[in-house]
Amino acid sequence: MKPAAAKREGDGASPIGRWPARRVFYRPDKGPPPETGLPAIAIRREDGWSDDVAEPTYNRLAPLPCLGSHERLWREDGLYDLIVELGYNDEPVVAGMGSAIFLHVARDGYAPTEGCIALAQADLRAVLKLLGGGSLIEIRA
Repeated sequence: MKPAAAKREGDGASPIGRWPARRVFYRPDKGPPPETGLPAIAIRREDGWSDDVAEPTYNRLAPLPCLGSHERLWREDGLYDLIVELGYNDEPVVAGMGSAIFLHVARDGYAPTEGCIALAQADLRAVLKLLGGGSLIEIRA
């Protein structure tokens, strides 16, 4: 994780600050909904997240196919089997300030993310049990 005080789209940095945990997305074919106090939403194959600054869906859940640049939430590598949406750049959304800042499953060896926070799936499930309305995730330098 490379923290940044001034996050920009595509810089690969995680935004420094305290961000609300909004909701959890999970792969229903990989197991039951996680135990959490956050709203839990099953990911569908057609779910994406827009990272295209020119699109009105920027930094929002967007149905696929979509015209602009996006991330596919239904991934084969397991990283998005569990996703906590963090409330970064969402009230209001400002184009170019960064998108798709999630807490999600880590790669083997904890390889760097593109700006997100990642934990081993067992650790992420343990954290999810502690999260509810009003929970904040803090990213420090």
